Amino acid sequence: MKTALVIGAGPAGLMAADVMSAAGMRVIVADAKPSVARKFLMAGKSGLNLTKDEPFDQFLSAYEEAAPALEAMLRAFGPKDIVTWAETLGQEMFTGTSGRVFPRAMKASPLLRVWLTRLAEQGVEIRTRWRWTGCQDGFVFETSEGRQVLDPDVTVLACGGASWSRLGSDGRWADLLKDATTPFLPANMGFEVDWSTHMVKHFGAPVKSVSLSAGDQCVRGEFVVSERGVEGGGIYAVSRRLREGADLTVDLLPDLGEHAIRQRLSKPRGKASLANHLRKVLKLDPVKQALLMEFAKPLPDDLAPILKALPVRLSGPRPMDDAISTAGGVRFDALNDGLMLAETPGVFAAGEMLDWEAPTGGYLLTACIATGRWAGQHAVRYIADEAK
Repeated sequence: MKTALVIGAGPAGLMAADVMSAAGMRVIVADAKPSVARKFLMAGKSGLNLTKDEPFDQFLSAYEEAAPALEAMLRAFGPKDIVTWAETLGQEMFTGTSGRVFPRAMKASPLLRVWLTRLAEQGVEIRTRWRWTGCQDGFVFETSEGRQVLDPDVTVLACGGASWSRLGSDGRWADLLKDATTPFLPANMGFEVDWSTHMVKHFGAPVKSVSLSAGDQCVRGEFVVSERGVEGGGIYAVSRRLREGADLTVDLLPDLGEHAIRQRLSKPRGKASLANHLRKVLKLDPVKQALLMEFAKPLPDDLAPILKALPVRLSGPRPMDDAISTAGGVRFDALNDGLMLAETPGVFAAGEMLDWEAPTGGYLLTACIATGRWAGQHAVRYIADEAK
């Protein structure tokens, strides 16, 4: 029986192990943490968004410059396949109004529990508290029992990115693959803002029904005002452009044009304060008014343009370890079409450790699972070719 090693027990690694064990290989999964799939479980706490239901070309475009490298893998195991796969693991699925697809249970734990049972039935052995430290006559691990060395027939690296290190994705593996990697950058992250004291009472408040623009991107969404700055889905959607230096503007009234805003503001104000007037004629809630005063004082006579494009002054991205995901990692030009390292035959890479990024909304998990499956399949083919 041929042996396979998977380093990293997130969704990419578990999918690679699933494929290789189903093909009859003896598979060992090694993970540095005390339990598996910690980031996957954390993602499920707010609702496990597995994929996105939209036309494939639109789905693929979310990966931007990495789309050509990922296309074959996503066509082989894309959004519809993810849904079917989850259903085989006993999960009833549903699609939200935004096209995001979730298990009916919303959590990751029911799916993971069934998946791990299937892997155990296929003979997969999972070893936790095993940290990969290098290669010397095999793959060297630091474990609670001391130094261990494994010399498998094939290996799939699925070590994750470099955010949320407490859950296992600390990026330390990059020191072992320096010649094949590009530096990590935060992705899907919040941004810091040096708030004035009048904003304190709004910390934690959601800013709903706005449109955010950064560079060539404009998205409809919402975000949260936090003590540290701004975060949430709308911010994450434009975070790459902001990271690259674009300015952020927020349309506080995306359903109204400037002319309509001026017409409403022209209504008699009487003795009402400006705050009450804005609330009555524009339905501008307190947090939106606070943002207007924070970034637009002294207020111009014509408020319409600033309400449609409020410039939000950012101090920079939150630290990389706070980011939902990361860019950077193993370059695609260091891999062959089967995700095997060109300089290390029999060693494959998958998941977030590859140099790609995508917005939240199901794109991250879909690509992690699809690349794990692809790497596992090509590891099986590599063994078959070697046996010829």
